[in-house]
Amino acid sequence: MGRALARVTSMIRAGHVVALCALALLTIGVVMVNSASLTVTGVAGPLAPAGTPVQASGMTLKTALFTSATVHMLVALGMMAVMAFIPIRRLVGGAGEALSDQHDVAKAWGGLAIGVIGMICVLGLVYVPGIGQAKNGSHRWINIPGLGEGLSAQPSEIAKWGMLLLIAWYCAVRGAQMKSFFKGLAPALVAIGAVAGFIILEDLGTGLLITVACCVLLLAGGARIWHFLMFVPIGVAGIVVAVVKSPYRLTRITTFLDPFKDPEGTGYHQVQSLIAIANGQGFGRGLGFGLQSKGYLPEDRTDFLFSIICEELGIPGAAAVVFLFVVLIWAGLSIVKNEKSAALKLFALGATVTIGVQAVINLAVVTVVAPTKGIALPLISAGGTGWILTAMSLGLLIAIDRTSDEAAEATGTFTLPLTQAGGSAAGSVAA
Repeated sequence: MGRALARVTSMIRAGHVVALCALALLTIGVVMVNSASLTVTGVAGPLAPAGTPVQASGMTLKTALFTSATVHMLVALGMMAVMAFIPIRRLVGGAGEALSDQHDVAKAWGGLAIGVIGMICVLGLVYVPGIGQAKNGSHRWINIPGLGEGLSAQPSEIAKWGMLLLIAWYCAVRGAQMKSFFKGLAPALVAIGAVAGFIILEDLGTGLLITVACCVLLLAGGARIWHFLMFVPIGVAGIVVAVVKSPYRLTRITTFLDPFKDPEGTGYHQVQSLIAIANGQGFGRGLGFGLQSKGYLPEDRTDFLFSIICEELGIPGAAAVVFLFVVLIWAGLSIVKNEKSAALKLFALGATVTIGVQAVINLAVVTVVAPTKGIALPLISAGGTGWILTAMSLGLLIAIDRTSDEAAEATGTFTLPLTQAGGSAAGSVAA
């Protein structure tokens, strides 16, 4: 029995763990989004417009199977499966493998410029009349042409994952030149600043998330840390300006310091989140029996869905979600550690860091450890674009792990600082 278990365990790869965690998180997300969507006859929260009729909606097998959340989950899983079986090493090609690539400035800078211009064009669609869609005063969504009303996407999600691919490719192509500020680091910083700065106009949280993830890639790709330290004062000043110039951002920070000073006004969101968590009382009120999702907690299906999980499923449900994220991050880092290709190693690192940091930020906001920010909990909070693109990125991680045994000869031409820290030479030259 012990030998059989050991044999099965040895057959489980990190990619399998990633797939199982993604499936579990998406399943929890669908169940909780549907639960938060339930309404009760005669109950209307204080956020409901005056005179709005209240209708009852019960959960049945039919309604559960045909909700938008269920459809998004199926599409996300389908796309993850597709990405898991693409010939990723053939598509990446010899990025970072040929010595000549490290000196091909036109290729590296040209590809970086084209990628940035393309992403800014996509981001700019939110301001195009007829395509852009404003919600809650923010221009973050676009209507998907040809698919009818109500179907929208967030270009910032496309840019978030697109920048990881672009910066990973750039670092691999430039190789050892990343140690040079002007030849390697500066063009990448300009690219990141242009895309993140455009996003920050409407979404400070996502812009900062992209900046953090991409900077981690640059450091892992060979950039010197003291080059980054020179820009810390500029970065801090930029964040301060972005906050001060937007009254609602400044209000979020002052409210965070004391949300109970105005519990029915500026502090309402945070106070209701804390009430939802407290209502869980250990083992939760039961699935579908939460009170805060009945019109009291804003954004209960999206950014604050974890509060509903705490209320309805209690400590066991919250712990299960946190555990799944920890295992997912561990599996992602295992793929990073074992990967030989510089470009794929960097992308795997970026995807893992992005999901981990995004989850930490959301959990901090929901538990009022950080100011309110529009950052969703990956694979849990409702959002078709986020679920699908995150699942696709995890599919690429699975593809990297699945093909790692076939690519013993496909190694990078330089050693990543990430591997040096762990005493491994996974990213070094091999014949």
